[in-house]
Order: sequence, then C-alpha cells, then structure tokens
Amino acid sequence: MSFRIAHISDPHLSGEKPYFVANFLRVAGFICERGADLVLNSGDMSLDGSAKEADLIEARRLHGAMDLPLRFIPGNHDIGESQDAPGEAGLPTLSEATRERYLSHFGLDYWCLEVPGWQILAINDFLLGSDLAAAAAAARFVVETAAAGNGRALALFLHRPLFHRSALEQELGGRFINPRPRAQLLAALAGRPPALIASGHVHQFLSHQCSDSHHVWAPSTGFVIPEPRQPRYGLKQTGYVEHVLEPDGSHVSRLIAVPGLDTLSIADFPQAYAHYAAAAGQGPPPA
Repeated sequence: MSFRIAHISDPHLSGEKPYFVANFLRVAGFICERGADLVLNSGDMSLDGSAKEADLIEARRLHGAMDLPLRFIPGNHDIGESQDAPGEAGLPTLSEATRERYLSHFGLDYWCLEVPGWQILAINDFLLGSDLAAAAAAARFVVETAAAGNGRALALFLHRPLFHRSALEQELGGRFINPRPRAQLLAALAGRPPALIASGHVHQFLSHQCSDSHHVWAPSTGFVIPEPRQPRYGLKQTGYVEHVLEPDGSHVSRLIAVPGLDTLSIADFPQAYAHYAAAAGQGPPPA
C-alpha cells in the first residue's frame, strides 16, 4: 500500500506577527481534506522561535489543529543558525538552550519511521558540525539507521538542501549544508545513497536527479524571496510537496498548488525580521 507524505515547510508562524498564518491554515485545511498518512514539516515552523519561545508555542498550536499524524524537524528560525555558517543573517546560533527549547515543544529533532519498503530518516542538520553533545549521538543514529536498511529504500529529510547541483560544491554559507558536515553525513550513510532527499529552507520548489538520489525542495507555505535577495534555483511559488512512497521502493514527488493560496513576498513584510535587518545593517534573513 502506498504511503503518502504531505511535506510542508517554512510556514514562519507567529502570534505577534501573524503575517503568514492565513496561508498556513489554507494549506492545512486542504491537506486535511485530501488526506495523508503523515504530515512532515521540514522546519521553520516559527517566525522567530530561536529567539522567542512564544513563536514556537504558537506554531505548535497551529499545527495541532490538523487531525493527522505529524512529525517535525527544526529549521534555523526554530533552533538557531548552524555554528559553521557565517553569521550574516544575525539570527541566534544553535546552542544547547535553543535546542532544548525546540525539543520541549516539537519533540525529537532526529528520528526514523519505517513504512512498507522504506525507511524515512529525518535529521536536525544543524547538529552536523556543531559542538553540541547530541551531535555524536545523531551521527551514530544515522550510521545505525543506514546499516539496518534490510533492502528498503531510504528517504532522507533535512531542513537545508545538501547542495544545489553537486556534492562537490564548496560554497560556504547558510543556504546549503556546508562541505565538511555534508561529507560527514554522506560518510555516515556508509555508501547507501537515499532514493529521496527532501528539504525546504530555500522557499522554492526544485526537483532534480543527482547520481542515485532524487532531490526535492519543498516551497514555503508562507512566502517567496524575491530577486536580487535570493537567486532563482527553481519555482518561486507557495505550496507543498506530496511524496508517494511505494512498497517496491519507487516513489513519486510532486508540487501541490493549493487553490486560493497567496504567493506572498517577504519584501512586502519588512517588519517580520526588521530587528535582524537593523542589527546586521542589511535586509532580513534570506530563508
């Protein structure tokens, strides 16, 4: 029997600044009507949860309205920027405190779910390359999960894409996983390439094949980021992705355009991250 995942990402929810709540509720309602075996949010549930616990609380409350199985992994706006990423955006950096606060509201930040023909492995990619005590445990979890495949296909979910087009890319920054932690993750998979690698963070939909892996970027339910603030890698449109996993290890991933959903631009909401823009002397955090 097929296993359907409604993959949502980057809603950026807040009670104090509810700019993107209406879009999220429209997507959530559409998914509930359509049905799914799992709703998986790949991060940035909150607008500013790495600094304001109230945003984490409100984001979790809004997700709770969906009467479907839910799983989460954190984004930088939930847990803080990666310790190895240049601090251009001005957000808090990942720490034990930001991680514990996230865990208290959203639960595990790395986990594995087994369904017919598949292992679904979700990891907190901000632990990669960090000095947190949990980083070693997360790395062991990846190794153990990969070793226990027993012929099943592997679907890997992260917040940030591994790269744009190639694992050989050397770009350093916050948009993709940096080269050293990326290499550590691929090594931990022990030569078992995921059939599907799904992520969010960039607020664009992109689907492409690289070697043995199908890379799929889920768009934001909330907003897009205009040029020149962000390059165009794929489709700048709000929505979500549906992944249909088959017991034989095959899958189909497709963008779902929700009727009536607004494709908002972060440029029209300067107050969303005005405090970071002022501190950094630049525009708001890019993703």
